[in-house]
Amino acid sequence: MLSMEKLDSLDKYYLAVTSLLKKIYEEERTNIEKAADVLVKAIKEDRLIHVFGTGGHSAMGAEEMFYRAGGLVPINPILDPGIVLHFGGPRSTSIERLPGYCAKILHHYNLREGDPIIIVTAYGINACTIDAALEAKKMGLTVIAITSPEFSKSIPPDHPARHPTKKNLYEVADIVIDCKMPFGDAVVEIEGLLQKVAPVSTILNAFIINALVAKTVEKLVKEGVTPPIWMSANIPGGDEFNRKWFEKYRNRIKLLF
Repeated sequence: MLSMEKLDSLDKYYLAVTSLLKKIYEEERTNIEKAADVLVKAIKEDRLIHVFGTGGHSAMGAEEMFYRAGGLVPINPILDPGIVLHFGGPRSTSIERLPGYCAKILHHYNLREGDPIIIVTAYGINACTIDAALEAKKMGLTVIAITSPEFSKSIPPDHPARHPTKKNLYEVADIVIDCKMPFGDAVVEIEGLLQKVAPVSTILNAFIINALVAKTVEKLVKEGVTPPIWMSANIPGGDEFNRKWFEKYRNRIKLLF
């Protein structure tokens, strides 16, 4: 047992992360199961699973799920140049707050009525997020949210990051998996410093994403379905194993070329 008086920043971060992961494990199993059932149905129907991290670091949620060793193959990541950080942080913030932009993006990524879309954003309030969720539902998709309702509820309705409707992602989505991100994201207090450091949202989102993949694959195998899974291209036989998946999906997934 660690003594509270002797905790350094590494101790504090480890304890914070493991505590939040434990909460997800204990409290979100039912929602992960529900989401996995949707993904199982989609795979059995030969559909794509769309993933959209709607701004800034949330985009890593789509990257984490796409083209990943041990990950599902039919993942269609929505990685628009406007919202990723590759072209500038402030630019990404401006565009994720721009109403209407992300609703248009969806129509360039081969979304189909009846498909599932996973929207990954712990914050769950910005214009891009809400536009994407509302537009996806209008198009007839099932919206699965990975987000923090606690955080969303804590942000005032007049905050400039909010969508004009003032809605939160957890209010719009069909299935919500709570990532348990606390207010402000960062969790480590350093004596003598006002601002906390060491954010947790990326770790929490990635844990949920991969737990969802594992549960989906488990369910498929139990039903006698061979799941479409990538093998690492960095191990012997990886390229050969993956070839069939490229042949099947390269004309359907925008970024699989």
